[in-house]
Amino acid sequence: MSEDLAYTSATELLSLYRAKKLSPVEVTRAVLDRIERFNSDLNAFCLVDAEGALKSARESEARWQAGAPKGRIDGVPASIKDIILTKGWPTLRGSKTVDPKGPWNDDAPATARLREQGAIILGKTTTPEFGWKGVTDSPLTGITRNPWKLDRTPGGSSGGASAQIAAGLGQLAIGTDGGGSIRIPAGFTGIVGLKPSFGRVPAWPLSPFGTVAHLGPMARTVADVALMLNVLAMPDARDWHALPYDGTDWTQGLDAGIKGLKVAYSPTLGYAKVDPEVASLAATAAAAFRELGAHVEEVPRLFDDPTEVFWIHWLVGAYNALQALPAEKRGMLEPELLQSVEAGERVTLKRYLAASNARGQLGLAMKLFHTRYDLLLTPALAVPAFAVDRLTPHGTVGAFSWTSWTPFTYPFNLTQQPAASVPCGFTADGLPVGLQIVGPMHRDDLMLRAARAYEAAHPTTARRPPIA
Repeated sequence: MSEDLAYTSATELLSLYRAKKLSPVEVTRAVLDRIERFNSDLNAFCLVDAEGALKSARESEARWQAGAPKGRIDGVPASIKDIILTKGWPTLRGSKTVDPKGPWNDDAPATARLREQGAIILGKTTTPEFGWKGVTDSPLTGITRNPWKLDRTPGGSSGGASAQIAAGLGQLAIGTDGGGSIRIPAGFTGIVGLKPSFGRVPAWPLSPFGTVAHLGPMARTVADVALMLNVLAMPDARDWHALPYDGTDWTQGLDAGIKGLKVAYSPTLGYAKVDPEVASLAATAAAAFRELGAHVEEVPRLFDDPTEVFWIHWLVGAYNALQALPAEKRGMLEPELLQSVEAGERVTLKRYLAASNARGQLGLAMKLFHTRYDLLLTPALAVPAFAVDRLTPHGTVGAFSWTSWTPFTYPFNLTQQPAASVPCGFTADGLPVGLQIVGPMHRDDLMLRAARAYEAAHPTTARRPPIA
């Protein structure tokens, strides 16, 4: 029963609270019990506040008993990635260079919205140092593992959040995505992860990695992701990039289906090398969109590989984030992260402006693409989850190697479009595989609707990791 409560979706929990058939205290205890049992194996959380979570749960229980819930997610257990500011808790970013003494006097917008809407904030999830790579290990917090196979990575940089959700250690999680950091771990752990349109979720402080960086929700179901987006998208004046808040309820219309939509499927985008099992599962998932009434067309090539364009933006961001570190602290960084900072320092203005222009051309290409197609489907990743002690599947090292196996994610950070990973099956080895759904800019609703249509026809939530 305790396990079932931990795996009950946020949407279902709220219905049970409303009917007075379940208490947030019961759910929080069930989740905290699983954290106590499994976090030492997974390393999903770097900070857990059990006492504070139970206090919040008791307050939520009283509100529900009085028929006066505080907000949209009152009593739902949630986590915050340790990149995002939380008042009263250190935000160490997986780095020994950050002073844990703080001061820690501010909530980021996403944290503030969770508190205002009644979430039970369990703690903070692990991240690689400053979120710099697509796997999750750091000098400060060590290795985070995949609940499906403990010797495999959960991906990154929101790998702690994905391990938490997949293992039933809380229903909701906030991740960040500057090159795939929500979609990569979602794909590797069989959960749903959304990178919303840029500016949809207010951010403060703004990411030093600039306008490739998004915040977004992670959960086990599309409905829960949409529910959480309702909360995260609420306005905050501290983000001058934020889109105007229009009060959209992202949970409405989820089950409207995709009949008649024009959908493109690109198995490689024209340049990616994809593991055969991943390719087969993604192709089968794309074909399923036809069964749901969409017009699906295979589009072999969309654009030239934008790896260099992405890296120039990303390296300049790394330099911007860490250039002020004194020499003694620079020496505490992971060697590859330090290489990235030093490479960013060497990027010339001429080279950066050329990359900025190329980014604009990529954005234009996708704008025109979406005049012909409503949605784009791709594999979420080129490979299934690989060993935890590697930066790439083949063990190659170096600051610029992790994008070799994430060819489908970073282009859509450059274009700022909404993109999500949804589970689309398992390899013969029992590892989850994700399908990426990309929508036109600002059409998060259309993309969520498509994700829900596929999920409803091909559910995977009944299958749980063997760690339980």
